[in-house]
Amino acid sequence: MAISSTHSTVTMPAAERPYPSILEFLDRRFPRIGNCCWRRRISDGKVLDAGGTPITADTAYLPHMRLLYFREVAQERLIPFTEKILFLDDHLLVACKPHFLPVIPGGGYVNECLLNRLRASTGNTDLVPLHRIDRETAGIVMFSVNRATRGLYSRLFADGLIEKSYQALAECSHYPDKRDWTVENRVVKGNPWFRMMIVPGQPNSCSKIRLTDISGAIGRFDLFPVTGKTHQLRIHMGGLGFRILNDRYYPDLQPEQPDDYENPLRLIAKTVRFRDPLNGKNMEFCSERELPWQ
Repeated sequence: MAISSTHSTVTMPAAERPYPSILEFLDRRFPRIGNCCWRRRISDGKVLDAGGTPITADTAYLPHMRLLYFREVAQERLIPFTEKILFLDDHLLVACKPHFLPVIPGGGYVNECLLNRLRASTGNTDLVPLHRIDRETAGIVMFSVNRATRGLYSRLFADGLIEKSYQALAECSHYPDKRDWTVENRVVKGNPWFRMMIVPGQPNSCSKIRLTDISGAIGRFDLFPVTGKTHQLRIHMGGLGFRILNDRYYPDLQPEQPDDYENPLRLIAKTVRFRDPLNGKNMEFCSERELPWQ
């Protein structure tokens, strides 16, 4: 069994009285884990309050209270691809992630994630990702190395001061009348829980999309996310009628199947650009990964 050496956090949301039990909340929040597993974890002292004290079956539900738990996976799949560190100093680590490797523990993955691989290879348990990309997507991910300066780099993302570009190959059966699009809409969590959806309302997502070439029924695109909603680029491309090759979620959910390592999602987080908040230098990092284009 794979057990995470660091805790994950979940916050109990506001709820109407009578409050559910903590066990009921965890069972609803993580349906794939199961009631029996959560009951066992609680009885074994593996679910803690924010102060690190194990809760019990009688601990009361308290809105906005944080719980700490350690991910467990009975049989973790190994991802047969490696990451590469592109930059490392006393404050920042920039890595290039392969397809299929999650950034942080989740689902069936504990140690097989970019964060824990990098913590193991660098010996730095204080590493924290400053942003994330999908497990299916390859490319650039930035990490904070130093707690003292973490807030400075986090604010770059919060204030929209990071310029990011992606590259994608997508279905393109006809030559469109235009080559550039700006897509703005409201993206929220959908059903099932791991998909996002577009709803009416004030836009909270924006992407700039450029078609750069067409070969047969395949188009090559440069993508520039202005915001950073989950699955944003995949939703926006699908909404334009350009399904990213091998996308199993958008625009239509495909049947669940094992990862096809020969046919990854054709999407790469290609570059990040920003002004370093510590020394004022213009920084740019580029993934060496390339999409197969003929």
